[in-house]
Amino acid sequence: MKKLISLVSLFCLSVFLPLSVMGEPIDREAVVKRHRVCTTGTLLKSPAQVGNGKFAFGMDITGLQTFVPFNTLSDWSWHSFPLPEGMRAEDYRPVVVETHGKKIAYELRNPDQPELSEWLTKNPHRYNLGRIGFRLLREDGTEAREIDLGNARQEIDLWTGVVYSRFELNRKEVKVRTVCHPDKDMIGVSIESELLNDGNMSIYLDFPYPDGRYFKHYIGRYDTISGHTSTFEKLAPNSVRIARTMDDTHYYATLDWTGPATFSRESEKAHTFLLQPQHTSTFSFTCCFSPEPVADVTEPVASIERKSAASWEKYWRSGAAVDLSGSKDPRWLELERRIVLSQYLMRANESGLFPPQESGLVNNGWFGRFHFEMIWWHGVHYGLWNRMECFDNYLNVYKDFMPKALERAKSEGRSGARWPKCTGNFNREWPGSAHAYLIWHEPHPIYFAEMQYRQKPAPETLEKWKDVVLNTADYMADYLFYDKKTKQYVLGPPVVVVSENTDPLQTINPIFELGYFRYGLRTALEWADRLGLSEKRTKKWKEVLSKMAPLPVADGVYTTYEGIPETKTVAVVATVIARDDVSEDDVYNICYTIFENMDNLAHDKAGELDVEFASGVTAVPYHAGAAKYFAEKGFDVPTK
Repeated sequence: MKKLISLVSLFCLSVFLPLSVMGEPIDREAVVKRHRVCTTGTLLKSPAQVGNGKFAFGMDITGLQTFVPFNTLSDWSWHSFPLPEGMRAEDYRPVVVETHGKKIAYELRNPDQPELSEWLTKNPHRYNLGRIGFRLLREDGTEAREIDLGNARQEIDLWTGVVYSRFELNRKEVKVRTVCHPDKDMIGVSIESELLNDGNMSIYLDFPYPDGRYFKHYIGRYDTISGHTSTFEKLAPNSVRIARTMDDTHYYATLDWTGPATFSRESEKAHTFLLQPQHTSTFSFTCCFSPEPVADVTEPVASIERKSAASWEKYWRSGAAVDLSGSKDPRWLELERRIVLSQYLMRANESGLFPPQESGLVNNGWFGRFHFEMIWWHGVHYGLWNRMECFDNYLNVYKDFMPKALERAKSEGRSGARWPKCTGNFNREWPGSAHAYLIWHEPHPIYFAEMQYRQKPAPETLEKWKDVVLNTADYMADYLFYDKKTKQYVLGPPVVVVSENTDPLQTINPIFELGYFRYGLRTALEWADRLGLSEKRTKKWKEVLSKMAPLPVADGVYTTYEGIPETKTVAVVATVIARDDVSEDDVYNICYTIFENMDNLAHDKAGELDVEFASGVTAVPYHAGAAKYFAEKGFDVPTK
């Protein structure tokens, strides 16, 4: 049985008129507000968040990061560990691979430069700006845990972007409002509680050193004292600025508060600071993060809440809207909830100045870098909802990255612009086979250009995308190889297919890539007509397009690639099974050895290991030894 290609069905919301079937305008506020997110406990894998698209702050049930070190991430928060002594990034040498009789340099891990290749893999990486939480004390003076809180409840008001948190400790109620500034990397927090008066409630700021591991829910090592410094200066009686230095990276956190309070450093060596309110039951503060010192960031929390509400209302009232309340299908509410919540999360996490990483600003995968092939999935929905401005914010990456893309193509001996696969604001590829050989993202900018042109068919749109479209098409036409035997232009090898599950050195004419390249060249020719380009300029495109290999077919059906062998594969999560009679110590030691040495594991999939994921991956009872290890990490697993 030949392996068939799996076609993904996309639910495209092409046009939704802002009128109901009865002709009445959709009550957008009612639609959004009926999906306020309510919870009574911390959600470890999906924290409540406030954000403005380029900055986001995750929180636990207290409205801050009291019990869980959720992330505070920004578009600009990038750090690099020091290079190995005597090495420079520019010393890296691509690996030459014979490709259809030509020697082409690809950005692969160089076996002659293992240390440098590893450094380029991990650097730069996104870092956590810092943790802000409550220090809560029980009546006996010991530090409280989440289990000590009573009547906890949290609501995310999606319409205004404000998170309301409420809980009780020592029989006293605590009310917290958390909000993000729409234009600054800044949160505002308002607190009401007699715990402030008692001295049993204060605010702490803790700063980590960057973590070199990826696929981590919580970034940074808070137990690392060396390698970074934290100093502060008083700007005013109720304002301090904390200066952070991590190797060659510098940034600042400016804290402002209202009401009497003391600010102190926990100890000279620690990176923890304490803000202790005095003689008050109400308190508010703001914290603004910035790559450079900011002179004046003083702003009342109430002002930030008003700006947040105005910004979110503008967003919700823009573009298209869907009201499913008239449906007779009982599932309408859940579908509508998912539509609304996804729009909140995308805007809070993925409408900044750079394309988002795969998980937005929630956590860090792939060291926080973004994938060029995934720009489509993260941004095209904005166009479908007629909120193109949110997408356009980071589409400038193609114009900005053009010089390096031209250089990358030239280094391969090809014309045009070769877009990277996985990078950050530094526009440098991560060396590896998937990154060097993956090519299906190359037509993306042509698709984006066409989408924008259809929405705004104007000369300025043509001018905006002209160079990107032309150089992208040049590279695609040059990437395909002319096979004299078949008299066809073929794609690969080497090529990593969209599913990333075939041998790149044996794969030729993958179906998706062929189809997408054909679309890209055909659309580029339409742009050439709109721009009035000469036949000479587009001659190569037309030749390649007219002679491109057909989509691969075997036994009357499309296949993943040409000549695919008969295969039967099953993908599963790898799980270690142990008998009950294996000693608790042995199983504990296995878990400890694997998870405490993830950085030293040589396998390519080692970076995907995650303690939290492992603690919930199966319904099969866990061995007592495994349960013991996971308990030490704060995760309870079933043993029966």
